[in-house]
Order: sequence, then C-alpha cells, then structure tokens
Amino acid sequence: MRAFLVIFCVVLFGCDRLEDIGRPPEFTPIDNGVEAIAMRAPFDRELATAPNVSPSLWTGARGSLLGDRRAERSGDILTVVIEIDERAEISNSTSRARNGSESMSAPSLLGLPQIADRILPGENSFSNGADVSSNSRSSGNGSVRRNETLELRIAATVVDVLGNGVLRIQGSQEVRVNFEIRELLVTGYVRPEDVTRQNEITYDKIASARISYGGRGQITDVQQPRYGQQVADIILPF
Repeated sequence: MRAFLVIFCVVLFGCDRLEDIGRPPEFTPIDNGVEAIAMRAPFDRELATAPNVSPSLWTGARGSLLGDRRAERSGDILTVVIEIDERAEISNSTSRARNGSESMSAPSLLGLPQIADRILPGENSFSNGADVSSNSRSSGNGSVRRNETLELRIAATVVDVLGNGVLRIQGSQEVRVNFEIRELLVTGYVRPEDVTRQNEITYDKIASARISYGGRGQITDVQQPRYGQQVADIILPF
C-alpha cells in the first residue's frame, strides 16, 4: 500500500511539469508576495520630508539634494551586492592499529576439567578454557577543495523593522532566457548603519543571510535525476 502511495505521488508531481511542455516556465507571481505587502504599508509623508523652513537645497529631507536616501523603514528598497570569491583546501590523514590477545585456562576446578576431558572426544581438553587474539587496523585519507566565484547585484525590499532597529530584507529576481528561468533569492537581517550612502550593502554584512542562485526549466530538468530514480535512491537499501 505504501509503495502504491509513493508511486501515485511521484506520478502526480510529475504531471504538474507537463504544463510546461511546448512553452517556457511561468514567472513567480509578485502581487501577493512579502515584498509587495511591505510596499503597500501606509506611507508617512511627514517622515519623508522635513519641514520647509526656508527655500534651501541644504536640508536633511530624504527628497532633497543632500538628503539621506538609505533604506530605513518597511517598503524601502536597497541594493545587495554579492561578490563571493572563496577558496578552501582541507586535507586529512588518519591511521590506527591495535593488537590484543587473551588467554584463559582452568587446569583444576574441583576436578571438573578432568571429568570433562574424559567425556570430550579425541584429544580435546577443557584445561585450556579460552584463547582469543585480535588484530585490527584502519587508515583513511580525505581531501576537500572548493573554489567559488560569484558576482551578483539584486534589489531587496525591507519587509520588517525589528524592535532594535534591525531591518529584515528579502529580495528575488527572475530572468527568463528561452525556456530557462534563472532565479536569485536573498533574505537576512541588516543594521541600518551598515547601509552605505549609495543605499547598498554587501552580503557579508547580512546576518542569517540566505542566498540562492539557481534556475528552473528544461535544462535544469535534464541535469536532475528522474523522480523515480530519486525515490529509488531513498527507499532501496542497496
């Protein structure tokens, strides 16, 4: 029964991809996303503009020539700069050996070994009760090499302002080329003072950063194992 349910779920999930046959995959709707909801928050115009005390360009209002236009409240947009150029190389080698032996004899124990010797067939004797020896050896070698280079820029939206002033940001970007969609997602927490005057922030200043760069479409489907193979890899013990 369980096998039937697994097969049914696999077939049902696979049928959902049949909608993309002969046409490119659809974009993810943005009207009801978290970013759109944050941008629909009531706009307080008094916070956006300072009182007009004189006809001067040198004011601190956000809309003025020298005003601070960095993101600071829900619905604001800032640019996330992702420049990853990391290299890591790790090498480990281990070796372990152990030898052990145990021997136990009972030449006399209330005369029981002698009685047992007469009963045992052939030249078997109970005087040597046990003789055990062991020898084990293990060795292992491992190495890891990673080289990652990624340069991206994405506009993210402030979706929430925490009680301590930290900004929670979320951004998404989709680019469709022929029948393949490239997706870029980023979420995390940002301190307002880390946002530059250009309204940008680098990825290494984002706490709990979650960055995803991938895609979906015909090319991605070819690179992934088929649904049945994935299920078989999980269920089969060998």
